[in-house]
Amino acid sequence: MIYITGDTHRRHDFAKLLSFADAHPELTKKDYMIVAGDFGGVLEAKTLEKDLRPYEELPFTVLFVDGNHENFDLLNAYPVEIWKGGKVHSIKPTVIHLMRGQVFEIEGKTFFTFGGATSADRYLRIEGLDWWPQELPTYEELDEGIANLKRYNNTVDYIVTHSCDERALWYPPLRGRGVKMETFPENRMLSLFEDTVQYGHWYFGHYHMDGDLTDKKTVLYQQIIRLL
Repeated sequence: MIYITGDTHRRHDFAKLLSFADAHPELTKKDYMIVAGDFGGVLEAKTLEKDLRPYEELPFTVLFVDGNHENFDLLNAYPVEIWKGGKVHSIKPTVIHLMRGQVFEIEGKTFFTFGGATSADRYLRIEGLDWWPQELPTYEELDEGIANLKRYNNTVDYIVTHSCDERALWYPPLRGRGVKMETFPENRMLSLFEDTVQYGHWYFGHYHMDGDLTDKKTVLYQQIIRLL
């Protein structure tokens, strides 16, 4: 089975996974939980093993796209491997980072992944301590995503990102958050995929809320959804 949820922020929003595991004792490491960015388990080298242990102890395998609150120096130090047709960082055997611009074939379904987002409060953070410029996707990653999607005729079952395209910012519930929804470079990048890719459903995190924007686009935070 494959499930998807929103940000976990290291252990700050981890409880939802633990509660879900307790409620589903039938799950095994052959089942997957996708985290739509801001995983946060790879944040500090000195506490890395301690931070990852709760994820390793879950009965299912955790897959995640990166968000804006990750230690990219630490994350990108892992060797790049190929898993299910796309590039990954194998953080642990059952904790896997799905890299940007990749298409994965998992249980007969195709998943296009494109992590990253802009930290709106980056000016209050310290580079290399709690903020990394690699949070913003590059045009090289964008080009790689375009090329990989072409191999699938620009058609996938699911898109999983951390942020969203520009158009999504105008839909409820995002528009009704009561704060100004600023457009960042990654929103414009993701708009390219909205305009060119045929997809079954698009899931993203980042905005700390749950809700359906359309019948094909969902923002996630605490909610956990079964995909198959």
